[in-house]
Amino acid sequence: MLSLATKRTPVLKWTNLGRRTISTSRLHLAPSASESRSLPPSDYATPVAGTKVLESFTEEFEIGSKKITFETGKMARFANGAVVLAMEETKVLSTVASGKGDAVRDFLPLTVDYQEKQFAQGVIPTTFMRREGAPKERELLCGRLIDRPIRPLFPAGLYHEVQVMASVLSSDGKQDPDIMAANATSVALMLSDIPWGGPIGMIRIGRISGEFIVNPTMDELNMSDLNLVYACTKDKTLMIDVQAREISERDLEAALRLAHPEAVKYLEPQIRLAARAGKRKKEYKLSMMSEMTLEKVRNLAEAPIEAVFTDPTYGKFERGEALDRITQDVRRELEEEGDEESLKALPKTVDTVRKGIVRRRIIAEGLRVDGRRLDEVRPLFCEAGNLPQLHGSSLFSRGDTQVLCTVTLGAPGDAQRLDSLVGPSTKRFMLHYSFPPFCINEVGKRAGLNRREVGHGTLAEKALLAVLPPENELRYTIRINSEVMASDGSTSMATVCAGSMALMDAGIPLREHVAGVSVGLVTDVDPSTGIIKDYRILTDILGLEDHLGDMDFKIAGTRNGITAIQLDIKPAGIPLDIVCESLEPAFKARLQILDHMEQEINAPRTLDERNSPRIVTLKYSNEALRRLIGPLGALRRKIEEETGARISVNDGSLTIVAKNHGVLDKALEKVDFIIGREIEVGGIYKGVVTSIKEYGAFVEFNGGQQGLLHVSELSHEPVSRVSDVVSIGQQLHLKCIGQDIRGNIKLSLKETLPKPRSGTNNVVEIEGSFSQIKQATDSWASVGSIPTEQEKQHSAVSRHESSGVASSSYSSPSILIRSAAQCDEEEKSAGLKRNSKGGFEAPMNAKSLKIGVEATSKVHQIRARGLVLDLGGGIRGMYRFETNGKRDFVVGDELRVKCSSFTSKRIPVMSMAEDD
Repeated sequence: MLSLATKRTPVLKWTNLGRRTISTSRLHLAPSASESRSLPPSDYATPVAGTKVLESFTEEFEIGSKKITFETGKMARFANGAVVLAMEETKVLSTVASGKGDAVRDFLPLTVDYQEKQFAQGVIPTTFMRREGAPKERELLCGRLIDRPIRPLFPAGLYHEVQVMASVLSSDGKQDPDIMAANATSVALMLSDIPWGGPIGMIRIGRISGEFIVNPTMDELNMSDLNLVYACTKDKTLMIDVQAREISERDLEAALRLAHPEAVKYLEPQIRLAARAGKRKKEYKLSMMSEMTLEKVRNLAEAPIEAVFTDPTYGKFERGEALDRITQDVRRELEEEGDEESLKALPKTVDTVRKGIVRRRIIAEGLRVDGRRLDEVRPLFCEAGNLPQLHGSSLFSRGDTQVLCTVTLGAPGDAQRLDSLVGPSTKRFMLHYSFPPFCINEVGKRAGLNRREVGHGTLAEKALLAVLPPENELRYTIRINSEVMASDGSTSMATVCAGSMALMDAGIPLREHVAGVSVGLVTDVDPSTGIIKDYRILTDILGLEDHLGDMDFKIAGTRNGITAIQLDIKPAGIPLDIVCESLEPAFKARLQILDHMEQEINAPRTLDERNSPRIVTLKYSNEALRRLIGPLGALRRKIEEETGARISVNDGSLTIVAKNHGVLDKALEKVDFIIGREIEVGGIYKGVVTSIKEYGAFVEFNGGQQGLLHVSELSHEPVSRVSDVVSIGQQLHLKCIGQDIRGNIKLSLKETLPKPRSGTNNVVEIEGSFSQIKQATDSWASVGSIPTEQEKQHSAVSRHESSGVASSSYSSPSILIRSAAQCDEEEKSAGLKRNSKGGFEAPMNAKSLKIGVEATSKVHQIRARGLVLDLGGGIRGMYRFETNGKRDFVVGDELRVKCSSFTSKRIPVMSMAEDD
C-alpha cells in the first residue's frame, strides 16, 4: 500500500513587535512596513505577526506488516538532504552534506557517522561527564553497514567531500535502528543535490522454526537462527551481511531470493518523495583521466607490467617492488616530455593499466597472478598450542597470509558491558582483531578503534559464536585476540580458522570447527550498456585480486552450514544469480581447509594442572556472601589481590576463576575460612588455635566454627602437655572425625600426619546431611532418578571435568549423637536383622538406612567419578572411586557396601564393606 501526502502545518498567530520567532515548528514573521500602513489604526497599534508556512512531505507504506514513514521538511532544513524514518515508535534522522569547492585528491572522502544517544530511550548516560563519549563498537559497525552499499553508487571521479550523519531520535527497543538508518540515508541522498546512483533498499530477514520473517523484532531475532541483512538496487545486489547457526547454502539462497523483492519495496516511495521534495542534482566537476593520457601510459607500461604478472615466482613484495620500478620508469619518460597533465594522474592511470591486464588474463585465459587455478586454495599451515603458557593459542597460514590467535578465559564478571539502545546488556564472547603496520611492511601509528579492525573482528566473532556451548554449560568469559602477522588477503577468514583452533586448544567444547574463505569476482562489462558479458569466480583471493576485482565475498561456516557472511562490491551492484553461484566454490574450499584444521586438532584438549584455568561455582546464602564481600567489597578485593583469582558474586552463588589449580585452591581456602562449608567426616580443614585446655585445644575453622582438638588426636605418640605440640594462633590442617557427646566437632591432627592409620573401636553414629566432597572441584549429577539416553550419550559431568568447571552446594550440618543402646532399639523398631557378618539386611527403606548399615547392591550405572548403586526398595546410592581405585565395574555386578554418609539431598554415600 503506497500513498503520498503533502502536509501543511497549521499556523498560529500572535503579537510580536517586529521580531522573527520560531515556536512549535511554526515560523512567524512580523508584517512589512507597507502592510502595517494599510491596516486600520486599531489593528496596527498592536501589530499582528506575519506567518511563514513550514511544509513537510510524508510518504507511508508497509513492508512485512510494519508501517514505515518517510518525512522531510520539518527537521534539519539546512542540510543538503534530510529525512526522518519511523517504524512504529522508533525514529531515525539521517542528514547529508557536501563539501564546498574543489579539493585536490584522488578518492571519494565519504564519511558516515551513526550515533545512538541515550536520550532516545529516556536514560541519562552513566559516564562521569554525563554525556556520550567516543563512538562505541556498535556505532562503528552501523556506520559501516550504511557506508558499504551507498559508496559504489557515487559516480566515478566524484572527489568532493560527502558526510552522512544518522542519529536515533527515539527507540522503543523493538526494532534495530541500523536498517532504518541505512534506508533513511538513501532517502536523504535522493533528496540532496549530490549526484548518486540510488535509491537502495535494505531489509533484514530472520527465520524461526523454518519460517522466514521480514523485518523481525529484537525478540524474534533472539529466537531466530538467521540474521540476514540485504541491500540492493532494483535489479542488483549491493551488500550482504549474515549471522547464522549453520544454515545450509540452499536455505541461504532461498532467504536471499526472498530478501530482494522485499528490499525493492523501499525504492518507489523514495522516488516519489524525491520527485516532490528533492533538489535538482548539481553539476560537479569529475576528476576523470583523459583517453590520451591513458593511452600514453598504456603504451609505456603495459608490456613490462604484463611480464611481472605472468611470472608466478614473484611474491607479494617482490611483485610490488617490480611494479613500483615500472611506475618510476614511466614517470621519468613523462618528465622528459614535460607532460604535466599525465604526471598528475600517473598513479591512477598505472593502476588502471594493471587492472586491465589482470582482469583480461583471468577472463580470457583463466590464469591468476600467482599461477593458481580459479578454484584452487593457497597452501595451508596450521599449528595449535604454539604458546603453551596461554590458555589457548594457534597459528594459521594460508599462502602469505598469517594470523596468530590467543584465547583468554575469565570470570562471568569479566563480560563486556554494552550501552546500546537494543540488544543484550553484556557480551561474554569477544574477538578483537588487530592489523599492525608491520604485517604489510609499513610504518604506521597505532590509534584508537579502527572501523576496519572492528568490522573484521565482528565478522569472525559472528562466525565462531554459532558453535560455542550455551552460557549455562560454559560460564567462562572468553576473549580471542587476533594478531595479523602477515597480510595478503582474507585476514578476517584466517582469523576464523585460527580462532576455532585456539578455542579447542583452550579446552572449549566447540560443536564443530569453523573455517572461512573469501571468494572474488572478475567481470567483463559492455561499456555502452553496462551488461555483464562474461565473468569468472575466484576462490581464496589475494590482496591484489581483491583490489583489482569486483567482489569480496567472505563466507565462514562448518561442514554443516554457514555461520557468517560479508559481501562487499566495487561496481554499482552485481546480479543475485552470480552471488548464489559463488556459494558452491566457497563450500568446497571450506571443506579443504577444515580437513587441514582437523588434522592439527579435532577435539578440545584436556586441561593440564599447571596452566589451565579453573572455574568453580558454589552455592551460599546471601548472608554468607555479604560476609565474604565485606564493607564496600574490600574483603573480596583482598582475596583477589592475595591469590590472583577473580571472584564474581550473584544472587545465591559465588563463582571463582583462577588461572590454574594452585590459585583456585588458595582462593577456596580463604573463602572457606571466611564463609565455611558443609562439614564432612573425613574432610581436611585449615584452622587457627584459639585456646588451649588441659584436655586439648579449641580451633576456629570453616568460617568461624569451633572444633575440639583432643589431646589424644595431637599425635600418634603419647602427648603429656597440649602446649608442647600446638600454640595459640598457630595454623593447622585438621581432619574432621566426628562429634563428641557435648556437641563439639572433633578434629584430629594425627590423622593428617604421614603415618599408617591405626584401627579404632570407637563407633559414632551420625545422622544428618553430610556431603562427601573430597575436593571443591568435584561434581555429581543427581542419582535420584534414572538417567535418560541423552545423559548417557553426552554426560555433563565429563564435559565439566574437561573444562575445569565444578559446582558445589554447602549448608549447615545437622548432627545427632545416639548411644549404642538407642541405636539397637532404633534398629529393632525398623525391622532390621543382623546377618552373620554383623551387618543388616532388608526390608530396606529410606528410614531404615542408617550410617553403618551394610547391604548387597547392584551396579546400576557407571559414571566418570563413581557408581550409581541400586540398594533395593527403590533406593539409589552412590559410590565414589578412590584415587587410583578400581574402575573395571560392569553394570549388574553385585557389591557388598556399607552406608558411610549422606549428601545434602539425603542420597546415601556408600563404601565397600570390609570382609571378615
